[in-house]
Amino acid sequence: MCGIFAYLNYRVPRTRKEIFETLIKGLQRLEYRGYDSAGVAIDGNNNEDKERFIKLVKKRGKVKALEEELYKQDDLDSKADFETHFGIAHTRWATHGVPSAINSHPQRSDKSNEFVVIHNGIITNYKDLRKFLESKGYEFESETDTETIPKLIKYMYDNRESEDTSFSALVERVIQQLEGAFALVFKSIHYPGEAVATRRGSPLLIGVRSKYKLSTDQIPVLYRTCKLINPNVKNMCNSRLKRLDSSTCLHAVGDKAVEFFFASDASAIIEHTNRVIFLEDDDIAAVTDGKLSIHRLERSASDDPSRAIQTLQMELQQIMKGNFSAFMQKEIFEQPESVVNTMRGRVNFESSTVLLGGLKDHLKEIRRCRRLIIIGCGTSYHAAVATRQVLEELTELPVMVELASDFLDRNTPVFRDDVCFFISQSGETADTLMALRYCKERRALTVGITNTVGSSISRETDCGVHINAGPEIGVASTKAYTSQFVSLVMFGLMMSEDRISLQKRRQEIISGLKSLPEMIKEVLSLDEKIHDLALELYKQRSLLVMGRGYNYATCLEGALKIKEITYMHSEGILAGELKHGPLALIDKQMPVIMVIMKDPCFTKCQNALQQVTARQGRPIILCSKEDTESSKFAYKTIELPHTVDCLQGVLSVIPLQLLSFHLAVLRGYDVDFPRNLAKSVTVE
Repeated sequence: MCGIFAYLNYRVPRTRKEIFETLIKGLQRLEYRGYDSAGVAIDGNNNEDKERFIKLVKKRGKVKALEEELYKQDDLDSKADFETHFGIAHTRWATHGVPSAINSHPQRSDKSNEFVVIHNGIITNYKDLRKFLESKGYEFESETDTETIPKLIKYMYDNRESEDTSFSALVERVIQQLEGAFALVFKSIHYPGEAVATRRGSPLLIGVRSKYKLSTDQIPVLYRTCKLINPNVKNMCNSRLKRLDSSTCLHAVGDKAVEFFFASDASAIIEHTNRVIFLEDDDIAAVTDGKLSIHRLERSASDDPSRAIQTLQMELQQIMKGNFSAFMQKEIFEQPESVVNTMRGRVNFESSTVLLGGLKDHLKEIRRCRRLIIIGCGTSYHAAVATRQVLEELTELPVMVELASDFLDRNTPVFRDDVCFFISQSGETADTLMALRYCKERRALTVGITNTVGSSISRETDCGVHINAGPEIGVASTKAYTSQFVSLVMFGLMMSEDRISLQKRRQEIISGLKSLPEMIKEVLSLDEKIHDLALELYKQRSLLVMGRGYNYATCLEGALKIKEITYMHSEGILAGELKHGPLALIDKQMPVIMVIMKDPCFTKCQNALQQVTARQGRPIILCSKEDTESSKFAYKTIELPHTVDCLQGVLSVIPLQLLSFHLAVLRGYDVDFPRNLAKSVTVE
């Protein structure tokens, strides 16, 4: 949710137009995250002007509307040159206050724009802060929680003890007062050409581009207040408001020309540089005179005293649509390759072995555990439901599958001999991250299943698996689901490698994994047939999807996709519960999709099918090619290739992904940016 992008050029001459283009392009790369308004803050003067001021331009709607508004500003000369300049930009997804220009970011400290800030996350104690600041005479103009931040830093600046107080020291004092989750980037007229960024519970990274070699691949971290491991030693470095002198300012680059890019997502940076630093919680990164320094409020025993400069492997073409009309469509058709990438280097089909490198050092501990707890939200939760049965079979352990929000609400008992899996495409899902910290407090072993290197979940878990699905831009997750599915199956196969009684079953599943990419291509070839089906359904108001056993998760996920991007009511129903309520909905007007495969639940699904047709239902059936029994009762059938039962869900979900895509297009909706939703849910 929301998107941060900022650009600082130090001794790299840029025109205002070039700065505009960089900021706008950065925001466009973040549009997939979901937003309702956008804004930028830039210098209003040029290098020759003595009087400095910050110009804010904000607009409700798409980034394109903001771009048009920028070029309408008569007081901004697009040809003006800047040798050094810092600009910030943001896409906002409304939480506090309606979508509007006044509620958009950047938020400002006062009408003179002395301090401006962009913010991802939620400040939970903003009401108390606002009440305090109002009592000090500060006037608020927006409904946002964010506006308290620039006004608070203005208060700190107005009441500073020394004229040489540094920008980062002010930010440090501000974040000590904040509760909640945030990623913040600050700009000020009092500190021209300087940038300060910080985060807590919301992702933020910094890209560095220079034609000169970086002086180090590790950014040392300075601790302003050191809580030493020895409790008998008192805190040192207690002068929070004194400017760091040059001898202690630890930086990665010298005084050469350099550019810095701040973003909440790597996709906004990759076209500029692949050299990035992922900030940790409570890191404060400051750029002064082209020098980057990072420090923290406190130091614990587990803190790494440096931040590595990492090289992103992402390629720009991976986040472009190519010949497809939408990112979601592209990502659906990428699934043969994404599934291969998930298995690459991990499954040896010749020796029938599976090795997940991120888990191998903890395998003995996992095998000794009492139970597995798998926690996720939305699509990630459905991936856990889809694989629960096969994991119980292969690990011979009880497997709990939990929605992260409900898991926290119940204060679920967790013990040291539990192993807890946390599934999240972004690795930043707020509820899942909070559940992770809950389980870590109870000393359970934690395992991350994510698609994003450097994400909070991948860093905070004890071990994990990167699903390697590639960048997923569409808000409605598709290829991440099938890669999460395959990753969990691979975990089960690795756990059962020494079980003699399970070798035949393991071989069957591994053979199924080998043929899976070709079968996915076969399912994708049904796209035209599914489009024709969508032509019959797109005017309907409701849709039921039902199945049982391994296919129940397919129903949940298919119904979620339809809800997300078509805004139709849709419901995934366990076919075994049909007589316990849902049967009342069935008549000849109600569209019903049934997933019936040749597996242990086939006969029971046939019973449910007959109950539907007996009530004049006209079921559309997803079935195996050789299934002649189901087709006798079907209004229409979509025939799928048959694979091993526990992998059939990978194939059966794809027609529902395609159906939701075509329904949304026919209904005239924006497939990649469904209303009210965001790609990365970083707030509760």
